[in-house]
Amino acid sequence: MSSLKFGTSGLRGLVTELVGLPSYAHVRAFCAMLREDDGAGIGEVLIGRDLRASSPLIAAQCAQAIADSGLIPVDCGAVPTPALAMAAMQAGSPAIMVTGSHIPDDRNGLKFYRASGEIDKADEQRILAHHAALALDGMPVVTVTPASRDVLTRYRARYVDFFGRVLQGMTIGVYEHSAVGRDLVGEILRALGAETVSLGRSDRFIPVDTEALRPEDEELARDWAKERRLDAIVSTDGDADRPLVADETGRFLRGDLLGALTAKLLGVETIVTPVTSNSALDRPGLFASVVRTRVGSPFVIAGMEQAKAEGAETIIGFEANGGLLLGSDVTRDGRVLKALPTRDAMLPILAVLVLAAETQQPLSALAAQARFAVALSNRLQEIPQERTAALIARLDAEDPGFRDAAFAAHGGVSARDRRDGLRLTLGDGATVHFRASGNAPELRIYVEAADQAEAETLLQDNLAFASAQMRGA
Repeated sequence: MSSLKFGTSGLRGLVTELVGLPSYAHVRAFCAMLREDDGAGIGEVLIGRDLRASSPLIAAQCAQAIADSGLIPVDCGAVPTPALAMAAMQAGSPAIMVTGSHIPDDRNGLKFYRASGEIDKADEQRILAHHAALALDGMPVVTVTPASRDVLTRYRARYVDFFGRVLQGMTIGVYEHSAVGRDLVGEILRALGAETVSLGRSDRFIPVDTEALRPEDEELARDWAKERRLDAIVSTDGDADRPLVADETGRFLRGDLLGALTAKLLGVETIVTPVTSNSALDRPGLFASVVRTRVGSPFVIAGMEQAKAEGAETIIGFEANGGLLLGSDVTRDGRVLKALPTRDAMLPILAVLVLAAETQQPLSALAAQARFAVALSNRLQEIPQERTAALIARLDAEDPGFRDAAFAAHGGVSARDRRDGLRLTLGDGATVHFRASGNAPELRIYVEAADQAEAETLLQDNLAFASAQMRGA
């Protein structure tokens, strides 16, 4: 069975199963869908890539597929996904980003964009249908050399023009690792007046997952904070569409907290966010409206579109992993920031730094004032989705014996939410959420509890519980 599948954001799988005909054929299928919808109206298709070793070859094969479809490939180089998406929307062109985001280097993927933005779940099914109908049986030799285009200048100006030199006096560490936007992040921060310190640059790909940080990343941040006087440490995942921000002590802020603080700075009324985001967002009086969705940017985008159709004027979507989507234009000090309904790491990074600068408070104080429940998450890797599904089905079965026994120490289970995996509210008010990753063979576990120690214990207990169940499967 092939590892290739559409997940929470794009097609992903093992490099060995994506390079060559699979990537070529899926791009041919994407182009067939575009031609079916728009006929002769489609011309250029923009291509971007991350810094994985396999990405240049896959991008070249994508370009050949676009040319063989009668369209014009345009090479935008190694660029952040949101920069590519913004350029495509402004040009009225589709786009393809070659990236596996945060997953290991032995995997990669393709993110597809229409001229209007990221494809939806219905488009994914149509691409698969066209893929089957094309029935291609051979990968042609790559001969096309696409024209190149700069997409970074306008993306950089988007934030420099909107915020101005608001970060003067701040010193920001930039954890560069192998993120495709590592140089651009520093350039934008310096243009806004901050002093930057380069940290942890790597020539090999590092799979930084903003939702399940490696212990070594957390240790690095604490050490850098002790060694240097930094106001914050910032970073992104591999394709720079999900942010990572640590406070002055080196402690990382959760992505949903970054989203909430961004909404606060911009005065946004309507929040669209998955069920995995912190329950504190639903606190009365915090936001005018909070819409909950399944996990994945296509679901958040659909939620934003629905909110707009129902009359919402200012809209932000964000995920617990930090991916933030601006669903409407926003105005601040007479300057307008145009909507960008795709995951973007730069806006939440800048927003929390600007909020700290303007309130003259450290990031740790801003985090404490938000009064979020203590929420943690982690994962069990190399777990096939069918085994995760079996565990969830057993926990959700009508016979409550197994479920209640597993959580007897927490008063059993008082409520279940099945919108995405299974989210259990326990008798003592804590929550545990099990779901299969949409991007990799992983079981994700999310917990919320009253304090840090309780949350850590709850997470470790449930990782051990799930691991034992998998061993017995």
